[in-house]
Amino acid sequence: MAGRRGGLPRALGLHRPELRAWAMYDWANSAFATTIMAAVLPVYYNKVAAAQLPEYLRTAYWGYTQTAALIVVALISPVLGAAADRLGAKKAFLRFFMMFGLVGCLALWFATEGRWMLASAALVVGTIGFAGADVFYESLLPHIAKPDEIDRVSTAGYALGYVGGGSLLALQLAWITWPAAFGLPDAGVASRLAFVSVAVWWVVFSIPLFRVVSEPQKQVVAGGLGAALLDGFRQVAVTFREVRRHRQAFLFLLAFWLYNDGILTIAKMAAIYGAEIGIGETDLIGALVLVQFLGIPCTFAFGTLAGRIGAKYAIQLSLVVYTGIAVLGYFMSTAWHFWLLACGVALVQGGSQALSRSLFATLIPAGKSSQFFGFYNVSGRFGSIVGPLLFAVVSQLAGGSRLGILSLIVFFVGGMAILTRVDEGIGRQQASAVS
Repeated sequence: MAGRRGGLPRALGLHRPELRAWAMYDWANSAFATTIMAAVLPVYYNKVAAAQLPEYLRTAYWGYTQTAALIVVALISPVLGAAADRLGAKKAFLRFFMMFGLVGCLALWFATEGRWMLASAALVVGTIGFAGADVFYESLLPHIAKPDEIDRVSTAGYALGYVGGGSLLALQLAWITWPAAFGLPDAGVASRLAFVSVAVWWVVFSIPLFRVVSEPQKQVVAGGLGAALLDGFRQVAVTFREVRRHRQAFLFLLAFWLYNDGILTIAKMAAIYGAEIGIGETDLIGALVLVQFLGIPCTFAFGTLAGRIGAKYAIQLSLVVYTGIAVLGYFMSTAWHFWLLACGVALVQGGSQALSRSLFATLIPAGKSSQFFGFYNVSGRFGSIVGPLLFAVVSQLAGGSRLGILSLIVFFVGGMAILTRVDEGIGRQQASAVS
């Protein structure tokens, strides 16, 4: 396995076996994000599973499905975070939710023509499993990495996720484009095989984590599980009040909730929107493969840019690009338009998210970073619900999705407007004074 021999994980600076094993899980589960959430399933949903519905309803129902999944994930995240910290069974819970996600992947094999409700239900189940497992996966990092290693290890896992998800997606694209060459009857069967392959990929590349990473010690809590779960919601409220005392960090969070919702909505809705306006499956998936691999150097390049102009201004620049993507998306009509916009997304997607995390880190007290980042992640899940819902409602009311993609401008412009009010210097001074 790559986790034992080194290879790419070692090249990314993961010199201890447990760090490589941990990061390989990002390689494993990113297949779900790329194939199920972003690329193959949205197109399959439009062309096959929901083929009997009007075009605009296919996109709207996909948006409603995403919203339903995100609501469940947002509601359970505080509970899972408490369980992860208190119960000493992080790997067991990770395994449980991973199996939940695998069920969603495998159920998609049965989502044949017209069975859009089954496809929607499978996506909700799979997303809950994917997000639930991710909570416990992320909670293992502080136990295996030293404080000065966490950022580097997290970034390495992110890079491995790009490569892992993109590699499987490239193989799936070959199946779908030339099914006969792989002994498959048609592209529909090839797509369903792609969903099954996600489950296999996820399991196989998770093995290093379960074999090498040790289970952290249990924290004893009075009242047991019930108290731990209740404490999860209580902690969110406590941290919210604490964050509000740090005005610059709170302003940044308001901006982040807005613009990140727009970013995630584009990622989730791009493929099905492209399918609705008539772009072919090969172009849609091929462009998203490009995003996976082009995103890696662009993310590092954006980090270099931030070193020159500052993280806040680099994020604002990325939001200008996203605003342009939404506007141009309204006028998109041909495959090369989609490829061009995919390059735009690859240019700024990884950088905007990585810099958001690092900017937030400079605005909070170092001694409370775990508490604040826990709130950052949980609140971010709540903040990702509105975008897909707005896209779906506007698309359904308008009878088409062009206004849906245009409506996302409000997230980017609103986020930029609030971000301009964030004073990094004052925020750092206040954070240092508390630390």
